[in-house]
Amino acid sequence: MIQLIRGFKDILPDETETWRYIENMAIALFQSFGFKEIRLPIVEKAELFQRSIGEHTDIVEKEMYTFVGSKEQLITLRPEATASVVRSYIQQKLYAQEPIQKLYTIGPMFRRERPQKGRYRQFYQINAEVFGIASPYIDAQLIFMLWTFFERLGISGLSVQLNSLGCPACRPAFKEALSSHLASKTGKLCADCIRRQDKNPMRVLDCKVPSCQEVIGDAPSMKDYLCDECARHFDAVQSALGLQGIPFVLNSRLVRGLDYYSRTAFEIQTNALGAQNAIAGGGRYDMLVKMLGGPAQPAIGFAIGLDRLVSLVMQGKYEKELTPDIFIAALGEETREKTFEWSCALSVAGIRTEIDFSGKSLKALMKRANRINAANVLIVGSQEIEAGAVVLRNMATKEQVTIPIDGMVNHIKKHLAS
Repeated sequence: MIQLIRGFKDILPDETETWRYIENMAIALFQSFGFKEIRLPIVEKAELFQRSIGEHTDIVEKEMYTFVGSKEQLITLRPEATASVVRSYIQQKLYAQEPIQKLYTIGPMFRRERPQKGRYRQFYQINAEVFGIASPYIDAQLIFMLWTFFERLGISGLSVQLNSLGCPACRPAFKEALSSHLASKTGKLCADCIRRQDKNPMRVLDCKVPSCQEVIGDAPSMKDYLCDECARHFDAVQSALGLQGIPFVLNSRLVRGLDYYSRTAFEIQTNALGAQNAIAGGGRYDMLVKMLGGPAQPAIGFAIGLDRLVSLVMQGKYEKELTPDIFIAALGEETREKTFEWSCALSVAGIRTEIDFSGKSLKALMKRANRINAANVLIVGSQEIEAGAVVLRNMATKEQVTIPIDGMVNHIKKHLAS
């Protein structure tokens, strides 16, 4: 038997309705905030992620699925969506149509990292990106939108972690101070962070190794190095969140996992997931559009971890299994043609319908209707055909009503509605 590759999973029918429920709720909410959907390929040139995410990040150095395509070109299964959205924004000249664009996308990402609970090598994200708005109020609005989304899903124990990563004017001084601090503690750093401290010292702040966590405990904080403009922007974000009643925690160690962020960075966490507690995160990337060859445009976005979110919603006992409204118990050969016709007509009318053509006894058919949790059973035998009426049995109340065959679909629709 051929089995799944480690780190990948099948999403079976008993889960897919929860996935669809979450996705549909996200789509409805995002569209009410003015977002439009964009659909992108899952394969891009490796250079796109090397330039955007950063060559010295774990994602690029260790986790990307990169292989040689035609003409010896390196191509990569996308490890995240933002770079692809930016690439499309530039290539398709969306900025020329309208500089302000609000886009969302839903789909799979790929990272070759160690599989663990809630983390897979093919994982799914819901992403939202805003281009062309520099105001701190859009930062706060995105966080508010996320918070509203999770509240609507019934997720408890939420907290917003918030930080500012500064800009090219103020970040160099912070990096220098951080490098000096790390240089004095090299003996306590893990091998990865020893390598990072010179190339990209801010990556050390994201390390989860206990000895590195101890080192960064008294490390310099970016908030002490913010330029006046970045400080005003960050203060305005906090003030706007306060106006909406969104609680947040200032976290000076929050840098996210990607190099392209600037100014606002945030995560939304929940206490219901144990160690893997982040269910969404994002921030500003005001320099990324220009860095990838487009015009200078401010931008901000976030990603929601859909796999983790599904497990949370399912823990909350959400159940939306698609069970049949009608199960047709067809008795005898002479009923087959009619019941086949009716099953098609009922399904087209939006009534979830299941039919059994096996020719089993009524007792066996009722057992199957129970097994698949059918709400009602339409009992059809030769006597019912001759009488011009069939029996509709409610499986919960055991009530039975007679439904005329003439205009049966409309009669059933009215009955179910009542």
